[in-house]
Amino acid sequence: MAEHNETGTKGEELAATFLANKGYIILEKNWRFKNLEADIIATISKTLIIAEVKTRKSNYFGEPETFVNKQKQSNLIKVAQSYIERNNLDLEVRFDIISVTTGNNQTTINHIEDAFYPKVH
Repeated sequence: MAEHNETGTKGEELAATFLANKGYIILEKNWRFKNLEADIIATISKTLIIAEVKTRKSNYFGEPETFVNKQKQSNLIKVAQSYIERNNLDLEVRFDIISVTTGNNQTTINHIEDAFYPKVH
């Protein structure tokens, strides 16, 4: 596995553990819809959480969460719609970003709740 894939996988595991320790119930990891993917799907209270995990070894090029662009947000919204339909869910939905920085023998996790909102047409 390429080093950047290992970094991403490690970050997703750290993020899932972080959420579980905060009381979230992890429903899915790396859930796919067509060619799209949600890193983590979880629930807390009566809210469905669609979480994108961004992992970097440093923030030299910017904070990891800044790399979740409009196209990625649109893709996550499509994944959420598919997941809700397939599982016949009636829950509030929230989109979170979890940035993980692993460098200098130190790990920093930043959980951004309600990181973005779907546009209403």
